[in-house]
Amino acid sequence: MTDSDKLTQFLRSQAKSAGRQYEEARRAFLEAREETTAETDDGDLPTARIVCRRHAEQRVVGIDEQGRPSCFEAGHPDCEGCAEDVRAGRVETW
Repeated sequence: MTDSDKLTQFLRSQAKSAGRQYEEARRAFLEAREETTAETDDGDLPTARIVCRRHAEQRVVGIDEQGRPSCFEAGHPDCEGCAEDVRAGRVETW
């Protein structure tokens, strides 16, 4: 086997490996996007991805007509601040 044949074989194997890695990453991205879309069960409400201050977690929530997340609890300082940020367009996203 000549050096040219070895180089061709090496390049072909590396290209196949890169293609497999790309397809795995693409599939994982699409699955994660579908899971994120399915995380909210707020029906037809528009959604936002927020970092919940009260529960200190990332979540997808529906936004009602008053600009409040569906998990909003009136009187809770963290919820009030979050709702203000949603209405002002300063939603923390991930």
